[in-house]
Amino acid sequence: MLQIIQDLKKGNTILEEIPAPLVRKGCILIKTHKSLVSLGTEKMLVEFGKGSLISKARQQPDKVKQVLDKIRTEGLLPTLEAVFNKLDEPLPLGYCNAGEVIAIGDDVTEFSIGDRVASNGHHAEIVCVPKNLAAKIPDNVSFEEATFTIVGSIGLQGIRLVNPTMGEVVVVIGLGLIGLITVDLLLANGCDVIGFDFDAKKVEIAKQKGAQAFVSSNIDVVKVVESYTSGIGADAVIITASSKSNDIISQAAQMSRKKGRIVLVGVIGLDIQRADFFKKELTFQVSSSYGPGRYDDQYEQKGIDYPIGYVRWTEKRNFETVLKSISKQQLNVQDLITERVPLVDYLQIYSNLGGGSIASILEYDKKEILFNNSVLVKSSEYKPAKGIIGIVGAGNFTKMTVMPAMKSSGAFYKYISSAGGLTANSLAKKYGFEFSTTDYKKIFEDPEVDLVLITTRHDLHSKMVVEALEAGKNVFVEKPLSIDSNGLQDIINAYNKTEGKLSVNVGFNRRFSPHIQKAKSLIGSNSSPINIIATMNAGFISKDVWIHDMKIGGGRIIGEACHFIDLMIYLTGSKVKSVYMESLGNNPDDSTDNAIITLKFQNGSIGVVNYFSNGSKSYPKERIEIFDQGKTLIVDNFRKTSGFGFKSFSTFSTKIDKGHKNQFETLIKQIKSGTGPLIPFDELVNSTKATFAAFDSLHNGKKIEIQ
Repeated sequence: MLQIIQDLKKGNTILEEIPAPLVRKGCILIKTHKSLVSLGTEKMLVEFGKGSLISKARQQPDKVKQVLDKIRTEGLLPTLEAVFNKLDEPLPLGYCNAGEVIAIGDDVTEFSIGDRVASNGHHAEIVCVPKNLAAKIPDNVSFEEATFTIVGSIGLQGIRLVNPTMGEVVVVIGLGLIGLITVDLLLANGCDVIGFDFDAKKVEIAKQKGAQAFVSSNIDVVKVVESYTSGIGADAVIITASSKSNDIISQAAQMSRKKGRIVLVGVIGLDIQRADFFKKELTFQVSSSYGPGRYDDQYEQKGIDYPIGYVRWTEKRNFETVLKSISKQQLNVQDLITERVPLVDYLQIYSNLGGGSIASILEYDKKEILFNNSVLVKSSEYKPAKGIIGIVGAGNFTKMTVMPAMKSSGAFYKYISSAGGLTANSLAKKYGFEFSTTDYKKIFEDPEVDLVLITTRHDLHSKMVVEALEAGKNVFVEKPLSIDSNGLQDIINAYNKTEGKLSVNVGFNRRFSPHIQKAKSLIGSNSSPINIIATMNAGFISKDVWIHDMKIGGGRIIGEACHFIDLMIYLTGSKVKSVYMESLGNNPDDSTDNAIITLKFQNGSIGVVNYFSNGSKSYPKERIEIFDQGKTLIVDNFRKTSGFGFKSFSTFSTKIDKGHKNQFETLIKQIKSGTGPLIPFDELVNSTKATFAAFDSLHNGKKIEIQ
């Protein structure tokens, strides 16, 4: 299928052929008939992509600070590599889609095949959209009109926050697409509307709709409002403009009446002067896109609706309201359409985004779309007998870590899959994969593939490992192996059925770092007990990020601290015998990313994992301290290893190296030679059980023995 994307690195807007998405749980699959180009938002994204690296940095000062912190802790070259890899990420354009439902996911009951729907889907021939981000189109509303649903909801949410009553004077600053829709909806609510814009064409449209509208470059906008309201001022001001100037917020305050309301829908400078707001006791609020539910994964991705008795207007109910307004002819969008362009001629729009158009419609071919969930990216004439891989998951970790580390591994890249298809297609083109796909099962079904790499979200790991083993594939899965004991047992059962003919490998890369290899060679493989302290300055991650969801991410101890448990198993040469964990504060469920884990090993060694998220980002992330028979080793962030008490060793330094490259080179060699797994399977099971035991210990308040 075809989709419009923005290349952030080169600045090109591209119509790309990518694999069609499969329908997911809680979602619907939509065949697009029309989509609306949001000229303001998309112009901003396109111009950002075309800007130089310095221009991009100036627009994102918070990201610049993160880069500087990363340089201090990890070095210049790794940081630059990460930045350029990030810019390689394709950006899908568009969020105003109208089409028909062609497939329905599990847990979706409100839609049927053939339903006409509006959604926030991208400019693509087929889109997969969560059920709370789509709404049915009334019979008397065309697909073309329905494409205005999402931008209309943005304007509607600003109006809801203003909460106008009939007869109130409301000013709309900025008469672009959202501003003009806002004018229409306010007039339908019985408000007296004044509009301002620099564009005379847009001002004229607002006048035709019934507003008092003015070209703002020629007048004193504050005096116009004061004159119109007999010196009282506007009851409310809705700002839908896009400008870096601070003048707009100041003018909005000056034209408001005492206790007036100001709502920002657009993007403007916000250097607010206290004096402008103080005497009138004005209220100011920023509107969040389509309405309540926006950016809430529980609502958008998991489909959990807000009870109507407590949240009357969610983003989906705003969608439905806009569609009803169009149906009842309270909102007229036809007069906003400037041009209609076939999808294949998309550059007619994107090469002239600043050309004065108000609403541009993309029209999709009515012929049957070839529903292909795999795309041939690069034909291959030579295929080795072994080391042929398929990757399931094309997210940030695959892009930023796995693929750069595998460059010289000697693997043959056949498949890479992602749920949406876009990220997989991008990586397939960059690294020379033969196919990109949205159907990971094609990888398991291909008899040539002998190694599957799984880099999905954590909740899918155990299920996919089992599927791969049952399909006769060797498996490499990014940590953790499983997030619960049932999943782990399923893996054990599937592995046992292979009778050791297949290998299960987990991305415990730290043990393959040259620093850990050096440490292991220095302390040797004797069975005498040692002490290890591993400290991870993990950094704060917001509680609403998926890693904290125990059913999806498993939490940061299972998902990340498992690295250090495996590392200690390797360094001690012994399995974990017992685990005790305590967390910061008095509520263990709220503090599992600030915890201390004490591990006792079968050979008497003791390990302590300090996993903290409350430290400074400018402090190095990881530090390993090893104490053994009068000698001490310090591994500082995998850049420098220092020895104390050794006759022939003092320091060892490299650029930051956590072992990913060595891990994958070793893995491919072993797959080709059939020499076994990276890490013994029983050690993988032991380290996974230890993470589960850590949680049991935390909630039971006692040491847990590992069976």
